[in-house]
Amino acid sequence: MNIIDQINKEGMKQSVPAFNIGDTVKVMYRIKEGDKERLQAYEGVVISKEGSSINERFTVRRVSYGIGVERTFPLHSPRVESVTVTRKGKARRAKLYYVRDLSGKAAKVRERKE
Repeated sequence: MNIIDQINKEGMKQSVPAFNIGDTVKVMYRIKEGDKERLQAYEGVVISKEGSSINERFTVRRVSYGIGVERTFPLHSPRVESVTVTRKGKARRAKLYYVRDLSGKAAKVRERKE
């Protein structure tokens, strides 16, 4: 194993929740304001996952005050405190970019029954 793989392995989180495209997740993100730090919740639908290993990231979309907001989080970042799956979604595609053009009830991802 070379040194780059070893450093990447040390930086990866041990417990990563299993979530897929279309799931509604709640991401607790550590924000630094001045000299203080606090946790901020960001809840929305996962519309894409990309990368692998330590470079894995996911994009979460939500509608805030009538405007669609997307945010990309690195999965293994120390700033991402936790990722909690609120609702399992049924997606038939790898990327849900078409949701950007939809609004209201049409933008809702159906729930997956297990």
